Amino acid sequence: MKKYFTVIFIAITLLVSNSCSSNTVKSDKIENNNPQNTKEITTKESNTKNSQKTTKPASEKMSEPQEHSMKKSSNHSVTKIATQAKLSTPETIAANQSLNLSIDILDQTGKPVNKFDVFQEKMMHLIVVSNDLEHFDHLHPEYKGNGRFQVSTKFPNPGEYVLFSDYKPAGKAETVSLTNLKIPGNVPLPKSLAKYEKIKTISDTKINLKYSPEKIKAGKDVHLTFYIQDQDNQAVKDLKPYLGEKGHLVIIKSSSVLTESDYIHAHAMKNSPDENIKFHTKFPQPGTYKMWMQFNRNGKIKTADFWVNVE
Repeated sequence: MKKYFTVIFIAITLLVSNSCSSNTVKSDKIENNNPQNTKEITTKESNTKNSQKTTKPASEKMSEPQEHSMKKSSNHSVTKIATQAKLSTPETIAANQSLNLSIDILDQTGKPVNKFDVFQEKMMHLIVVSNDLEHFDHLHPEYKGNGRFQVSTKFPNPGEYVLFSDYKPAGKAETVSLTNLKIPGNVPLPKSLAKYEKIKTISDTKINLKYSPEKIKAGKDVHLTFYIQDQDNQAVKDLKPYLGEKGHLVIIKSSSVLTESDYIHAHAMKNSPDENIKFHTKFPQPGTYKMWMQFNRNGKIKTADFWVNVE
């Protein structure tokens, strides 16, 4: 009998032990499958994915200006010039008074450039314009040696002026350097933009402008023809060379801040009819340009200016 009770006791002990073990495993499964913990993990993953989606476009946007900046840097390295101009003026300057100007041409180290080639009969062509392009002058400073050119000129009104020095260091290409000069005083009110007139009259001479194609496109070839007539609308026959050419054309783009890239100097085409002066050029960018065409009629230099629009 005692042996029988011992067997029953062992069996009950085993049943109780298995029941406890089963409850423990079941509790672990419930804890691991806790919906709150799963939601929390999913939320973190979702945030990470959203963060990645947000970061990617942001990084793309940030890369665009960086690439643009690199392009600018590349352009600067391409357009870098090997020489520069330094302008010296009297201590006292005023409008409509003769001023002695000195222009020193220096290399990249600041040393004077000593030798220059003559082109179009001069060592330097100095183009002076006001910022609004109302004033224009074409001068030829005299070379004094050791990189220095000198010229005397007047500035008609107070305001900002830009000087384009056009020259050729010996054995090198034609170069343009820009300097600025401010004439003190009360700046006159700006005039309204001139109409795009194609006919100008200068004393006894009429200049008629035609261009082909009729709509000028940036970066495209354009032919500009100036028909020169007398006061009776007859073709003139007394044109003479000016600085070794039949005519000269200076073109400057109207810009808030003028730079060397706004300047174009074109030479007249050879073998055009006596009464015509033709030019072939390109306008690099869209915008408004002013042109000054200079020619020699019977020993007198005449300058006709025109505005053109470039699309």
